[in-house]
Amino acid sequence: MVRAGAVAEAFEAERERLRAVAYRMLGSHADAEDVVQEAWLRLARQETTDIHNLAGWLTTVVGRISLDVLRSRQSRPEAAYDDWAAPVDDAPAPDDHAALADAVGLALQAVLDALRPDERLAFVLHDLFAVPFAEIGSILGRSTDATKMLASRARRKARASEPTSTRREQREVVQAFLAAARDGDFAGLLRVLAPDVRLTVDTPDGAVVVLGATKVAAGARMAAAGAARGRVVLIDGRPGIVSWRADGAPLSALVFTVVGGQIVAIAVVTDPAELARAGSAEDEGQPGGRRA
Repeated sequence: MVRAGAVAEAFEAERERLRAVAYRMLGSHADAEDVVQEAWLRLARQETTDIHNLAGWLTTVVGRISLDVLRSRQSRPEAAYDDWAAPVDDAPAPDDHAALADAVGLALQAVLDALRPDERLAFVLHDLFAVPFAEIGSILGRSTDATKMLASRARRKARASEPTSTRREQREVVQAFLAAARDGDFAGLLRVLAPDVRLTVDTPDGAVVVLGATKVAAGARMAAAGAARGRVVLIDGRPGIVSWRADGAPLSALVFTVVGGQIVAIAVVTDPAELARAGSAEDEGQPGGRRA
């Protein structure tokens, strides 16, 4: 049981873990901060003497709020985006308490973006944060067995999206995308983009999601403009482009998931903590990096 006078202190002890959960659910530090703040507001309105497991209660609340955000994104995939190389987000990043989530890497985030909201919740909470299936089922309104099946389906999708082509083949697909974008070759873009490709952009105002090859191709010129100032790298084993500011600091990173010769997901990363990892990623090509 949690004493009312200790609520704020107890919440602060859980904050970083909750932020890590929300970030892996949503792929956006800004959205994760909003979710954690909403969880705090709900806790402040709650009769705390009824809470016997604060950590579990908060995880459930953060899971439900994150699920609502994911479902809202799916119903409004046409949200506008101004530039794939957005200004660097100065939102605080998870610290050592979130090391488990951060260790998953940028590449898995692109995989998570391709999962359905319920699959993503089951996979993230169970496989990354060891939340029991029974608790996840209560969030989803499903039985424990049905929740296990969701997580299993998510794992299969994650394995299916693991690169099966060689690094050279993946790089060639990404370079074909960039060449088509620079040349304004719309048909060329559609050839390398999967019909249901998913673009996720993490901005200071939250994540923006664009679904479908036609919409992603329509904004590809902006991506090409930013990538022209960057270099091709491997990010957690996947092809990516890191763009740099004039002062040498990383500005943004594009992480591509390539399956069967087509791009199935693009994650645009602007968070400084994530960019620091991307900026130190392995260069493709010769020593010194391969310019895009």
